Amino acid sequence: MRAPDAAATPPSPPRPRATVIYDAGCGLCRCALALLLAADRRGALEPLALGTARADELLADLSEQQRWASWHVIDPAGRRTSAGAALVAALEQLAGGRLAAALLRRAPDLSERGYRWVAAHRSSLSRAVPAWARRRTDAAILRRTSPAAAGPQPAPAVKPGGAPGARCGRPGARCGWPSARCG
Repeated sequence: MRAPDAAATPPSPPRPRATVIYDAGCGLCRCALALLLAADRRGALEPLALGTARADELLADLSEQQRWASWHVIDPAGRRTSAGAALVAALEQLAGGRLAAALLRRAPDLSERGYRWVAAHRSSLSRAVPAWARRRTDAAILRRTSPAAAGPQPAPAVKPGGAPGARCGRPGARCGWPSARCG
């Protein structure tokens, strides 16, 4: 018996992906995203930087301040979660993440408080990430970023709450945000 011809088999449609909207100017945020992407062997997560046209479109019902207040995950069905709940939504997309997601779903206060603590300390936590790890992180995110989603990425002039045109000016700072606490 002859094996079926591979050319005759139609390709399966691409699997819908969840979109992870993150602060590209935050070193810790990028590292956390890269860890999720490393665990995502099926390609179920698509990174998308805050401030891009597509992110603005997906978060159009939020104010600018709300957009930048946390990361967001939009699942394949179009449901958006933010902050601690977004970790649960992201883990649900991972083949090995469903158990962790179920545990966190049973303790929403834990994931929310944990997220808020990390967000409040992200500047100091970011400084603990070595430069080589940040470079690998950026490369991992770039490999998974859809060219259509990325588009041209000019740096936003001001992060909400900052003075127009102000920059941290810290030597070696990549983010350019108007805060000396950037990561």
